[in-house]
Amino acid sequence: MFAAERRQLILEMVRANGAVSLRELARVVQTSEVTVRRDVRALEAEGLLDRRHGGAVLPGGFTRESGFPQKSHLATAEKTAIADLAAGFVEEGEAIVVGAGTTTQELARRLARVPGLTVVTNSLLVAQALAHANRVEVVMTGGTLRGSNYALVGSGAEQSLQGLRVSKAFLSGSGLTAERGLSTSNMLSASVDRALVQAAAEVVVLADHSKLGTDTMFQTVPTDVITRLVTDEPPAHDDRCATELQALADQGVQIAVAGASGGATGPSGASGGESVPARQQRRDVPLPGPRRQVPGAAAGLRSAAALSDQNAGAERARVADLRRR
Repeated sequence: MFAAERRQLILEMVRANGAVSLRELARVVQTSEVTVRRDVRALEAEGLLDRRHGGAVLPGGFTRESGFPQKSHLATAEKTAIADLAAGFVEEGEAIVVGAGTTTQELARRLARVPGLTVVTNSLLVAQALAHANRVEVVMTGGTLRGSNYALVGSGAEQSLQGLRVSKAFLSGSGLTAERGLSTSNMLSASVDRALVQAAAEVVVLADHSKLGTDTMFQTVPTDVITRLVTDEPPAHDDRCATELQALADQGVQIAVAGASGGATGPSGASGGESVPARQQRRDVPLPGPRRQVPGAAAGLRSAAALSDQNAGAERARVADLRRR
């Protein structure tokens, strides 16, 4: 495929979906991410699209929201890996809320196997994924159906969440930055997501790497409210994506990264083939700077304190001995 044909196809995909990851573009045009990145730079220079961390978006700074048919075909391998990993953070018998989105839909399919679980959701897709799970109770909010993402929104949805208290909220969105946190392109969806967050003791955000550094119109979850981010392995050469993850970690967000190539990487580095149990796939990125806990540091401080006490005792004994003389 010639460069002009590739770039036209890339442009059509971005216009149709609003935002597309480099991995997805490379898969569709059947070339490397390096070549796609060069094409995206050329299209950006012409003002036809904007580059974002690991992807391309419509020009203008804020991305518009794609419909469900488009979203369902984007970053499918990444969403699968993220959902596999996120399911490991759910315990038997918990009560949780799950927001709308294609990534949370993937998570719901895995939650069907968790016994004694209660799931509160405003998403028809999440409820459908759990409809035949005998050991999972599904509670739906009220509200008005928003057809583009099959979610219940509006005052009815928000009022039904008042007084609710659960252990965790699992949410997705259109963009995530360290500066503003999670955001979305629709005001009604943002308002319901904020109500979901207020009901939870912990907030877990599910976002593939293409959403990192992307900012959209309506903030849903400020960074300081996010407990954990579950994301996929960013490209090795994507320094901006790594910088965004570092900035999130600096603000206290725990980072869990699923393995590359669409499979979560377990302790032995296994990916693909036989699945690794979700609780073994977790790879938390330690917090940097003063928040980082150094193994053995506490023991070292205790040893130093004990040594100091011993030295002080010896000095007191020597002084007493001199006085007796």
